[in-house]
Amino acid sequence: MLFGVNRHGCDDFSNVNAPASKSLCKVYNFTEDIHKMKAQRHGVIVIIVITMGTSLIVVYNNSFTDTSGTAYHTDAAATGPLMDKPRKAQPKPGRARSSTLQGYTGVIDQKPLRMHCNCCALVTSSGHLTGSNRGDEIDSTECVIRMNDAPTGGSFQRDVGQRTSLRVIAHSSLQRVLRSRQELLNASQDSVFLFWGPSSCMRRDGKGLVFNNLRMVNQLLPKLKVYVISQLKMPQFDELFKNETGKDRKTSNSWLSTGWFTMAIALELCDTINVYGMVAPDFCRAPSHLSVPYHYYEPSGPDECAMYLSHERNQRGSHHRFITEKTVFANWARMFDIHFYQPDWTPSSTLNGNSSLTPASDGS
Repeated sequence: MLFGVNRHGCDDFSNVNAPASKSLCKVYNFTEDIHKMKAQRHGVIVIIVITMGTSLIVVYNNSFTDTSGTAYHTDAAATGPLMDKPRKAQPKPGRARSSTLQGYTGVIDQKPLRMHCNCCALVTSSGHLTGSNRGDEIDSTECVIRMNDAPTGGSFQRDVGQRTSLRVIAHSSLQRVLRSRQELLNASQDSVFLFWGPSSCMRRDGKGLVFNNLRMVNQLLPKLKVYVISQLKMPQFDELFKNETGKDRKTSNSWLSTGWFTMAIALELCDTINVYGMVAPDFCRAPSHLSVPYHYYEPSGPDECAMYLSHERNQRGSHHRFITEKTVFANWARMFDIHFYQPDWTPSSTLNGNSSLTPASDGS
């Protein structure tokens, strides 16, 4: 299935997960006030204790480096909000218009996700978004995609917006997401929560601890739209990584990021993708690059480029390959309607290697 987003290509109308420690699925006690949220609507206050289990199965590692020397063009003067009105997105020739996305199934009814967007804003969790004033611009997009537990309320709204159409969440982020009452209540805006994780934690036979807790939450809050990536679909993300990089994800012990899953899903979901807060592959290797926190909501957290370079170069342990993934994303942007903002940059016209994804041609 083809994956097929430009602030300048949308009508007016939302990151990668933090590296997890190497550990097995562990059970922890977590006090959740889900019933309290429901009961408030009926004048009753109830607090539930949910014993939750999450998995941090780490099966990824090895090192990749971007030695292509590919040029990326950054518009330093365009890092603030752009005020011109977006143009209407143009459909890709020969592109399938089905709104049914196979491989993403409901936790309760197991039905496939039905969703299609002409234009999407894919909002990362990068510190580059701090002070950007992109919130209104993001919220005006037809569909807004976010990752993990990245917050939108309070002081963050001005920079990252408030709307969320789809939130892609790693199995290891379940606990943090459930602690966010605002995001749960955001279901009133028809938000879709899409979880991914290894079969050991997502299996449906009663032994998948993360899936069990997702089903429990969905039973308590039946209006929530909770989906998971099926275990038949998950290997396709590994295969895509291998086809794009030439590296086998399992044998190289590399851990795909939530950003990888989110970008690939957006290509299936959206005709046009505007990515906010994602740097070019060579950004962190520039001697004078801007230093920002890894997450915009953790200003005292680790430096983003230090995180990227450490994971890319480290030969031991399990690591994301952030820069390798961004090199792939740059290649996709040369073929599909994908645009990068905050910082604003455009890939060069030369494709870095061969991509397994090709745009549909006329009449195909």
